[in-house]
Amino acid sequence: MNRVLRDKKAILVFVLPGFILYTVFVILPIIWSGVYSLFEGTVGMKNWSFAGLANYARLFTDKNFMNALSVNMRYVLMVTLGQVGLGLVMALVFKFWVKKFGALVRTIVFFPVVLPTVAVAQLFAKIYEIQPHYGLLNSLLAALGLENLVQPWIGQSSTALGSLAAMDIWVAIGFYSIIIYGALLDISSEVIEAARIDGCKPCQLFWHILRPLLMPILVTCLIFSFTGTVKMFESALALTGGGPGRATTSLSMYMYDTAFTYMKTGYGSTIALVIFLICVVGSRLIRLLDRNKLK
Repeated sequence: MNRVLRDKKAILVFVLPGFILYTVFVILPIIWSGVYSLFEGTVGMKNWSFAGLANYARLFTDKNFMNALSVNMRYVLMVTLGQVGLGLVMALVFKFWVKKFGALVRTIVFFPVVLPTVAVAQLFAKIYEIQPHYGLLNSLLAALGLENLVQPWIGQSSTALGSLAAMDIWVAIGFYSIIIYGALLDISSEVIEAARIDGCKPCQLFWHILRPLLMPILVTCLIFSFTGTVKMFESALALTGGGPGRATTSLSMYMYDTAFTYMKTGYGSTIALVIFLICVVGSRLIRLLDRNKLK
């Protein structure tokens, strides 16, 4: 293996195919989006003309863009913390409390990850239903005597985004719990036992022993979740369609409508670049947070 890694030709053979695919499907589209963002109109049509930085200036006065950005940021905050936080809790449960039938429990928790988005959206639409019959959530509230809390969860702007976030958190908990559980298995049981002998309580064991050892994988999970939630599209489209109004319209949905429904390719490319920059900058900030604050 060492001989192969020292052979530059061998390295080139292994790296080049992946690099070519990455360039064609990632780098070039980003470059083309950057070029298109300097134009306005539709590619190949008479209204296609050079606009300079006008599309970027337009972002600051576009109320629909600002609304989509606000929806995205609130959604990212709820879902990223929920997915990774609850994934961490479930991983700890797998490690320290679930002994019997552990494999079965982990399989059940992971199962939502492999479900089609449309199927999950239909399931939660039934859970949140209020007409013609109460769904599961409203039925439970009514059975508990909490009729005042019965409401159209995805039919009003005040609760639609939170309802969507709850669905996406539920779907991804299994994915992050399994990743973190794998990292927990790599921590030597001798380290944990030594901490317990020294008198560490559960909270102290987690904060002073497990947390620092898990930090690299937690940061990776945060980056995965952050970049995925910034690009939120299919789950919102399937459950709420971006509504009611624009209460759950994300940047990706607004970009799609702008570029493909209203045929404004230049402005749509500008929004796509903003999404890309948010992913890059946000991921970098998470890395810096790990390096400077959480160690």
